[in-house]
Amino acid sequence: MRSLFLFAVLLICGFCANAQSSEFIKDYIARYRDIAIEEMKRSGVPASIKLAQGIHESSAGQSDLVFRSNNHFGIKCKSNWTGESVSHTDDAPNECFRKYTMPEESYKDHSDFLRKNQRYAFLFNLDPTDYEAWANGLKKAGYATNPRYPLLIINLVEEYSLQNYSLIALGKIEDDKKRWMVMNEGLMDKNALATPVIQKDKPVVHKTNIINQYPSGLFKINATKVLFAKKGASYLSIAQQHKIPLSKLFEFNDILKASDEVPFDQLIYVQRKRKAGHHDLHIVVSGETSFYIAQLYAIRLQNLLQMNHLSAGMEPAPGEKIYLRSIAPGAPKVMNASVVNIYDHTNNLMTMNDGLPSAPNAKTLVHNVRPKEGLYAIGKKYGVTVNDLLAWNNLQSDELKVGQKLKILK
Repeated sequence: MRSLFLFAVLLICGFCANAQSSEFIKDYIARYRDIAIEEMKRSGVPASIKLAQGIHESSAGQSDLVFRSNNHFGIKCKSNWTGESVSHTDDAPNECFRKYTMPEESYKDHSDFLRKNQRYAFLFNLDPTDYEAWANGLKKAGYATNPRYPLLIINLVEEYSLQNYSLIALGKIEDDKKRWMVMNEGLMDKNALATPVIQKDKPVVHKTNIINQYPSGLFKINATKVLFAKKGASYLSIAQQHKIPLSKLFEFNDILKASDEVPFDQLIYVQRKRKAGHHDLHIVVSGETSFYIAQLYAIRLQNLLQMNHLSAGMEPAPGEKIYLRSIAPGAPKVMNASVVNIYDHTNNLMTMNDGLPSAPNAKTLVHNVRPKEGLYAIGKKYGVTVNDLLAWNNLQSDELKVGQKLKILK
């Protein structure tokens, strides 16, 4: 019994330590992200790598060496160092480590240390967005003796989305403070934006501009491989390019109705999404749906709905909290309107009629099926595709009955 009690205490302490460590890391990123971005612009050292190394080498700013020397990267004195120093036990007792007046000096010296040292020169020929190659290259060049060093750095980059800061430095995504509150801290202050007033026949203005640009090719969200696909892209081509069955591509992205082309600009995952996110909460902004949020954080839609006590077709209202990692204490308020204004992943305004995305300002027509009339002929009449008709009317096959009513979105 005593052993069981001790095990429980140790387990609880472990959970607390992990939670505390995560908070320290988030605080560290918030404090040093800007200098990491500026140093990447100045020196070429990827901001993702610099932050990951800083987190690891300094224990997220909590190590004894940092408190005594502001040395965030464990850089030893070497023969060419003429500044102040401190003694610190690392690979050997009482080794000489560089001492800085301010942490920012450590960040700058880290860049210069890599840039001016010949053994690290090959790193600057690598793609600055290839953090895996940089992590492995640092180990190869002798930056650290730990054989797991590359894996530790890569895990930090992926777990805390540090790649985004490299993309900011390269100008591939915008450095929008509100966007990062949502994407990295997982929580947006409701007072940071005014909830839009929805008026009949007037479009909803998406105030936060959360996503307006993604890098080309594969990148990762929540440690899941994803690409940004434009409207009209071929699902089959995407599946073939990444060597996965088309059915799996639909499954990975919670697409219930098979179709030929991507219906609107959106994120397409080529791996199965996670059951939970890396962030705790998301505050719903007008125009966001459960599907949009699930794609934004690489979470399986079914799990997101279950965590928040929602059913398919129920869309959370603006300002509501959506839980991304744990079961919500209760269900959020949901939208009651039959027509919901939504946005794709580039903030283009669309409409959703009965949960089905369509073109902006779409109008719903009703067609009565006549004898010997098929979906192809009906589609030609209205200038739409068979797949559109199947999706808009939740049809499982192309069999129709005389007098059946079909919705046509124009």
